[in-house]
Amino acid sequence: MADVSPKFHRPDLLPPAGYADAELSVSHDGIEFWQFMVAGSIAGVIEHTSMFPVDTLKTRMQAQSAPCHSVPTGLRHAFTSILRLEGPLGLYRGIGAMSLGAGPAHAVYFSVYEKAKEYLSRGNPNNPAAHAASGVVATVASDAVLTPMDTVKQRLQLRSSPYKGVADCAARVFREEGLRAFYASYRTTVVMNAPFTAVHFATYEASKRALMEVSPDNASDERLVVHATAGAAAGALAALVTTPLDVVKTQLQCQGVCGCDKFSSSSIMEVTQAVIKRDGFAGLMRGWKPRMLFHAPAAAICWSTYEASKSFFQKFNERKKTF
Repeated sequence: MADVSPKFHRPDLLPPAGYADAELSVSHDGIEFWQFMVAGSIAGVIEHTSMFPVDTLKTRMQAQSAPCHSVPTGLRHAFTSILRLEGPLGLYRGIGAMSLGAGPAHAVYFSVYEKAKEYLSRGNPNNPAAHAASGVVATVASDAVLTPMDTVKQRLQLRSSPYKGVADCAARVFREEGLRAFYASYRTTVVMNAPFTAVHFATYEASKRALMEVSPDNASDERLVVHATAGAAAGALAALVTTPLDVVKTQLQCQGVCGCDKFSSSSIMEVTQAVIKRDGFAGLMRGWKPRMLFHAPAAAICWSTYEASKSFFQKFNERKKTF
């Protein structure tokens, strides 16, 4: 069964019979709720682990204003510096934290998105506002799961990080700064990811639909390419427009570590003003290149993996009905 068709039929998009009694069991597309979670979890882990070195470069560049990061902010220089001083493994420091957080967070992300899209798109499956709103709801939920591990991950990515590993970092942050330190950037993350996800999902759905309409006869054969292309376009655009808030997030998550500035509150305005005063407006766009280089292929990988997993579960469920 093709995942997307240029012509939508209302019966295919409405919840199945008995939805009121099993709304958490079976969702649209003939896939059960837990299968959306598994597909999202697989997609998230593959996305973040495969692109992790680029994320490390972004974190280093955004934290370079601190004394212990007083080196040029160029992408090439950051890359060669890590290889020369720390070796290839330096690019993967903190990947354990991301692996622990990405799976559960993306399981929540995609399952909430599918449920919200199913509810908000009733009667109009091509509504970009419904796709954007669904993405916002999904990201608020998933960020609550990912933010603590993202904080640990970024602190481990810093040059000369004082932490020995994931467990040591988590324990020391909790003991020295308290639970609030893990969520110091949550508000900023939500404010950043809400527009990021709105742009991402709206662009993805629109691009996917447009690409499928170009060659509807070959929709099934070209589905993977379509998902990858639409995902890359969505990821790149969303990453670019939200870079300033990502800089603020990095500053909050790394504050007080390895010479990074310490802030009196988690105020987005306070951090923004501090960055502008210290580095000028250009400081708010620091790391935009690796951020785009991360999110374009990462989104393509994530969506392709997610849709492939959904396709697997669709076929699995169809076969299960025959027995």
